[in-house]
Amino acid sequence: MGQTIAEKIFTKKCGKTAVPGEIVEVEVDYVMVNDITGLPAFEEFEKLRTRTKPLIDKIILIPDHYVPNKDVPSAKQALAMRRFARKYGIKNYFEVGRGGVCHQVMIESGFVAPGRLIVGADSHTCTYGALGAFSTGIGSTEAAAVFATGRLWFKIPESQKVVIEGTLKEYVCGKDIALNIIGDIGVDGALYKSMEFYGSTIRDLSLSDRITISNMSVEAGAKAGIIPPDQAVFDYLKNRVVGNYEPIFADESVEYSETFSYDASDMVPTVAKPPLPSNTMPASECGVRIDQAYLGSCTNGRLEDLRTAAKILKGKKVHDDVRLIVVPASKEVYAQAMHEGLFEIFSEADAFISGPTCGACLGGYMGVLAPGERCVSTTNRNFVGRMGDAKSEVYLASPATVAASAIEGRIVDPRGYT
Repeated sequence: MGQTIAEKIFTKKCGKTAVPGEIVEVEVDYVMVNDITGLPAFEEFEKLRTRTKPLIDKIILIPDHYVPNKDVPSAKQALAMRRFARKYGIKNYFEVGRGGVCHQVMIESGFVAPGRLIVGADSHTCTYGALGAFSTGIGSTEAAAVFATGRLWFKIPESQKVVIEGTLKEYVCGKDIALNIIGDIGVDGALYKSMEFYGSTIRDLSLSDRITISNMSVEAGAKAGIIPPDQAVFDYLKNRVVGNYEPIFADESVEYSETFSYDASDMVPTVAKPPLPSNTMPASECGVRIDQAYLGSCTNGRLEDLRTAAKILKGKKVHDDVRLIVVPASKEVYAQAMHEGLFEIFSEADAFISGPTCGACLGGYMGVLAPGERCVSTTNRNFVGRMGDAKSEVYLASPATVAASAIEGRIVDPRGYT
């Protein structure tokens, strides 16, 4: 019997045939922590300090959630990361102003590549599956174990196959695909499984849209969301990737636990209403008035996302009753967006532009919602209190839908905007 991509990656890592449900201990390629999850990892690691030193080539430290620091407690978190990096000479530390949102930085900096096994103390570490890696979120204590040993135990997941064929309509993108799938199978439809994405629609997507889909796979409960690597991935990694890599593909004879099939032409701009990413509906049928629109995050803060929004916003103004916040996902994205004149378009539309940070996405700071306020957002979660007060509401949508809604003052279908 053949193997899925996830099974073949684990087979390579553990040196024997990986079987779903089996517990294995394997070598990890990289482990990443951010400024929130790093502190407990450092504290747990220090308990081992008399016996070991950290495997510095495997560790990546990226402050991004409360940066620039919003208060004294967050400044202490950031200081703990800074001190840990200096104490052990960890070279892969991305100081504020030199990196950005952790998952975007991981990809841009060449740590992510096909066939790799990567863990991170952040649930959206599954993002890296867009480049053919097996990546998943772990806890801070587990991260400390990887700091010390370079290894971690896993339960080999079963794999689902998601097939999408056909041509997408105008302003339908990776975010809409993800929301359609989650709306169909639910937030537990892929619980502890690896989702593999195939079909002509996936092959034709930009790498940015693929990253969005893999990023959102955890919102269906998935352990990982993997897209087979192709020439687009190989071209992106040229002169960027750290070290060598070996692409891994599923066997033709493999049998998946489930297969889901979709026709791209059936998909429309989609919105997920609170309080779950599975609570979806066509954007054209939503129409709720909004107070805030947010464009950014590890889900949709890439250059292609900003370009899409700028195309819609050019020559227009944000609605008088709406505040639009634009947050590029990294320094690299920020610089290119500025070079292309996208910031001028956003500024003339009366948007607020920030440097890279996760602050608004998790309701940490910047853009925090008051009771009763509504935000349409390109982020990945709309749980109760996600971006502020428990009585505020978050509606998930694509960059195009967010931009069009910011203009109209209510959630609308972006099709028809040029």
